[in-house]
Order: sequence, then structure tokens, then C-alpha cells
Amino acid sequence: MRENQLKRKLKRGEVVLGPFINCAYPAFIEICGHAGFDFAVIDMEHGALNTLVAEDLCRAADCVGLAPIVRIRKNDAPQIQRALDIGSAGVQVPQIETQSDAADVVRGAKYSPLGSRGLSFYTRAGVYAAAGTQITNQLNEESLIIVHVEGIRGVENIEEIVSVPHIDVIFLGPYDLSQSLGIPGQVQDSRVIELMQKCVTTIRNAGKSAGTFADNPETAKQWIDAGVQYITLGVDVGIFLRACEALVKAVRT
Repeated sequence: MRENQLKRKLKRGEVVLGPFINCAYPAFIEICGHAGFDFAVIDMEHGALNTLVAEDLCRAADCVGLAPIVRIRKNDAPQIQRALDIGSAGVQVPQIETQSDAADVVRGAKYSPLGSRGLSFYTRAGVYAAAGTQITNQLNEESLIIVHVEGIRGVENIEEIVSVPHIDVIFLGPYDLSQSLGIPGQVQDSRVIELMQKCVTTIRNAGKSAGTFADNPETAKQWIDAGVQYITLGVDVGIFLRACEALVKAVRT
């Protein structure tokens, strides 16, 4: 299996960029690699993608040196296992609220002795058994674990969440956090920003990477300046929509 370059970039303190992917056509994620993104998040939480499609998207991403991350629907061990078995670089798990939630993610994502991930070598991650039985330690080392903190309860428990070993990125979800505060969609509200900034400080002090979503380059730069390393920059369908709108406007005005 390949070394996880995304994980190494984060450990070196680099800022990494990647869009969310909702489109099933592999060319879209391949184009993201050619465009210079570091990773792409294959979205199985809000998108309509299934596991077979996600596996082919992982293949397309690997072809262009793009790290494929799979966001699953909920904190569920079988979903975590499947997201990693298809050969992704890591798993992204939503709605983590407590230390126990975070520990459950690690148990589902890591093989013994670090966790209890179900073991089969006959998967894309296991190189279909070609790599032999010593691959579990390597998979434990290379897999990236990203957990979402995106509600008031998670923010309140951020110090306990960041204490859980083997989690690489704490991803702060601005939209769900705004909804949790009773101001849905108002992600530039000072209450959202202040809470996120406090969380970024706690995350970085714990030696982990902070992540978040940005709709546009200006917001991305704002959070990079605040210490965020892992930036999901847009969604493929939204990027395509804005490009189409710009083309139409340029011709008709």
C-alpha cells in the first residue's frame, strides 16, 4: 500500500485543501487532483453515493496522487470499516459529542491492539491478500481519522475529545454549529466564529490538526490564519454551479 502523504503533510504542519465530492463520475475527482488539491472528501453523509461508487472514486483519486477521504453517515463501526476497506486514505465521522464517541471511532478504525476493526485481507485496503498478514500495523499507521465537532455539546467537551489518542484531525462544522446555536446558516456570526476559534486553540494545544469547511477563498484564508490546517474548500456540485453561472453571466451581460 502507498504511504499516506496527506497524513505526513499534516504532521509537518502544512495546510491541505480538498473539496467535498458528491458526483459519482470519477473524472470529477480526477480533475481535482490535476487542479492541485491535496485530498477530496467522498461524501456518503449528505450525498447519494454508495460504497461501490466510493471505491471507484478512491481508485481515480489514487491515479492522480489525491488522498481520498470517505465521510460516512454516522459513528458506526461497520460504516467506518467499509470506508477504510475500500482503500481510502482515511475516514471522516460526523457528530462527535463526547470522549466516548471519539474513542468509538478509533476502535472502529484501527486493528488490534489499537482497536477492534474487523479483519479481512481480501479487500482493496488489504491489497486483496497480496500484501500478506503483516499489513495491519501498516494500515493502523497510515489510516487517517477525522472527527466532526459540530454542535454545542461537542464544543463543551472539546478538551476530552482531543485527549483521545490516534485521532488526527478535529473538524469543526460551521453550519451544524450555527444550527446548534439557533442561527442556522449564519456561519460568519461572531458567536460561531468565537466558539470555533476557541476550539482551534484547544485542538492545536493538544498536538492535533484542526479542520473546517470554507465556501470561498476568503473564508479559507481566514481560518488558515487562525491555525486551521485541513480545509475542505467547496463542494464539487457548487463549484460547477458557480463556474456555469459565471460563464452565462459573462456572455449575457
